[in-house]
Amino acid sequence: MTPSKEDYLKTIVELGGETQVVNNKQLVQALEVSAASVTDMNAKLLKEGLITHIPYKGVQVTEKGLRIANQLIRKHRIWEVFLAEKLGYDWKEVHADADRLEHVSSDLLIERLFQFLGEPEVDPHGGKIPNKDGTTDNASFCQLIDLGIGEPFLVKEVDDDTDLLEYLTQKGIQLGAHFRLVDKEPYEGPLTLESPDGSKTILGYKAALNIFVEKMED
Repeated sequence: MTPSKEDYLKTIVELGGETQVVNNKQLVQALEVSAASVTDMNAKLLKEGLITHIPYKGVQVTEKGLRIANQLIRKHRIWEVFLAEKLGYDWKEVHADADRLEHVSSDLLIERLFQFLGEPEVDPHGGKIPNKDGTTDNASFCQLIDLGIGEPFLVKEVDDDTDLLEYLTQKGIQLGAHFRLVDKEPYEGPLTLESPDGSKTILGYKAALNIFVEKMED
């Protein structure tokens, strides 16, 4: 597996390719490459049995492709934990260097690093770290936008997007933070969150789409 192939597989999975079809336009935008490059790489991955192709729709990963992608995601997220916990990186800073390190790290190094870090279960953004064999234990979190007015919750996971993380940092929203949803404007309007101390935070709908929470009891 070349780094380029690994990146394609990982991107397909991150775009939802485990359960839904990912089209070429999505891959072009996510990877910032040409349409011809995507077509060429899809042909290579299809030949190796790493993806399936649905004519006129797009691609999905096979079980084999998913395991390989998850093993790369495991490396990436373990490096993110190391950078955040041991080198003091902010959660919006870890992604770029973890992207570089994931491709040059042996399996042995990653497992030693995993043990050194105390076998973490999630990365700095709350993303589950896949198992060594490329399988995953699914978390049962829901999107913030799916909560009803008045429901309390804990922030458990956010998308690893630099602009989103910067925005959430400015809003004072971190993993493990406890809020109550007190208002939700119609037609994809902003949400109002209330902290335990009574302070309120206005959050944009687009950001709320990328925040996953655990419902709490009153």
